[in-house]
Amino acid sequence: MTQRTQGGQAVTPALMEWIAAQKAAGFSLPAVLDAMRVAGWSDDTARLALGLQAQVQETAAREPQGLPAEVRVPWPVGAGELTVLQAGDRPVRTPVVMQSPPLIVFESLLSDEECAALIEAARPRLSRSLTVAVKTGGEEENIDRTSQGMFFSRGESSVIQTVEERIARLLGWPIENGEGLQVLRYGPGAEYKPHYDYFDPAEPGTPTILQRGGQRVATLVIYLNEPESGGCTVFPDAQVHVMPRRGNAVFFNYSRPHPASRTLHGGSPVILGEKWIATKWLREGAFV
Repeated sequence: MTQRTQGGQAVTPALMEWIAAQKAAGFSLPAVLDAMRVAGWSDDTARLALGLQAQVQETAAREPQGLPAEVRVPWPVGAGELTVLQAGDRPVRTPVVMQSPPLIVFESLLSDEECAALIEAARPRLSRSLTVAVKTGGEEENIDRTSQGMFFSRGESSVIQTVEERIARLLGWPIENGEGLQVLRYGPGAEYKPHYDYFDPAEPGTPTILQRGGQRVATLVIYLNEPESGGCTVFPDAQVHVMPRRGNAVFFNYSRPHPASRTLHGGSPVILGEKWIATKWLREGAFV
């Protein structure tokens, strides 16, 4: 990103690269500053560029080495600045916004009527939930996930179409880049132990999975009802627990398919009642 000082000189990526090369060659900070002045850079511009380069180096030093490259991820415009965001056909409040991990709680994303409609449409189609088989790219039962579930096709009904359009508007991400909405039911004792939603690049089945839209980059979990006890969504690395409240949702993204995203999460066991959720996974590209 190019920045300008009041004098109009631009701190360009090429200048930043030149400063990095001088420091890597062993030149001292005063020497680099003097060289920039001789070359015609103003004192303000030179100091701004050196400060920005120091920030880049500090950030790189804090991050683990060998991370996968970052990709663009969904994030609502105004999140963290506005308490109410516009989702097209309804306003949505954001009582919780975090940066690490990038996480937002949305209030009243769905109406009570929409929640009930999704539950009733999904109920007769439920079966034992499957997870992605990372070794083959297929699907399999997993002892860590003891829910029942089903997938809707995108735009399958008017309710689903409305919800998908609302999500796309709120998150600034195309409808076609989303997997079909998945509805899950957790009965007493059912849970989903902590896991990551991205596809591990080290697994042999991942290249096959990525053919259908690329890597997952974000997750939206919508609560369709409220169990009497238990069933919260937990983020162990961040020490965050999100209580299930009908119509609310928790959103998080992951710009790298790596534990550094701090998006380890799970569904704690339901103690009393049952929990219904709808999950929307977003991909880098069009999901087919």
